[in-house]
Amino acid sequence: MAAHRRVENTRRLALPFRLLFVAAVVGLGAGVLFVASGGIGRVADALGSTVTGFVDDITATPVPSEVPPELAEAPSIEKPDEPYTNQPTVDLVGTIPEDAAGVAANRIRLYVAIGDGEPGIVTEIPVGRTTRFIIPGVSLSEGTNSFSATIVSSAGESDPSPVVAYVLDTAIPRIVLSKPANGSVVNAKSATIEGETQARSEISIWNATTNETVTGAADENGKFSISIPIVAGQNDIGIQAIDPAGNANHDVIAVSKGSGKLAAQLAASAYSIDIDKLPERIELNVTVTDPDGRPIEGATVTFALAVPGVPAVTSKALKTGGDGTATWRTTIPKGATVGQISATVIVRTTKYGDTTDRTVINLQD
Repeated sequence: MAAHRRVENTRRLALPFRLLFVAAVVGLGAGVLFVASGGIGRVADALGSTVTGFVDDITATPVPSEVPPELAEAPSIEKPDEPYTNQPTVDLVGTIPEDAAGVAANRIRLYVAIGDGEPGIVTEIPVGRTTRFIIPGVSLSEGTNSFSATIVSSAGESDPSPVVAYVLDTAIPRIVLSKPANGSVVNAKSATIEGETQARSEISIWNATTNETVTGAADENGKFSISIPIVAGQNDIGIQAIDPAGNANHDVIAVSKGSGKLAAQLAASAYSIDIDKLPERIELNVTVTDPDGRPIEGATVTFALAVPGVPAVTSKALKTGGDGTATWRTTIPKGATVGQISATVIVRTTKYGDTTDRTVINLQD
């Protein structure tokens, strides 16, 4: 008989089942030992407890881990149209994120920094049901008040809002006028008032003589230049400055409207001379002013003297000095007759044209 070949069993248990089988055999052996020693009751109890715990573990519903709350986003505070104010308190208005509104535990915390100081807590208010909030009657300190706000929630404190500044200014603005000078003569249809005050102040110029007002504003450096019409004679001019905080100051000057023409005024050292005292020294003097009444330096002047009974005498061309004056000295000769001496001056300028003036000196017995 032919020998049978050994047949290999190719169906082998998977590794997890083999491990389970080994554990069962070990457990069975241990159980036999416990039974032999009279511990069958304890084995049964332990086995039941183990199986029950295993079943509970694999059938229980998973419990998710607790998610920590998130910090709120920063709120915002509305910027004022004009940060300068002379009022001691302001109402701050702002908004909070939508998901922070209506949560009873959430609060808005307000901070302020004075000048270059560190921020400090001003107040806390609960959030409302809407995203809009208002904190009324917040006190200001003199100078710059920089406000910011945060949201305090169960997750902690949010980042601060962008800073919004208010400037408390209760000082009146200074007014420094550069021209025209008080009491000066203006030879024009209007006077231009120039000066300096607080930057961005509103300027009002009032001519009390004509009851006319012109308004303007100082620039970022505080300088202003505003013209107002004037009339003949004295004009009383009022200047008012109102700074951005609402503080006001005023000044008053008077100006007179001049002729608006080149002028020459001739004067003599004597206006009456006795004929029996001839020859006699005489001095002629002229003052030349521009259309604004200011002395003209460098004007060309020529004097002439017409004396009865003798030939006329004319000076050489002279120049006015820094004070606008020029002087000519001459002699009325013996032989002149009784009558009037005519003294004349001719003035020539390159900028304002020409003019003349005349006066009379009496020759008497």
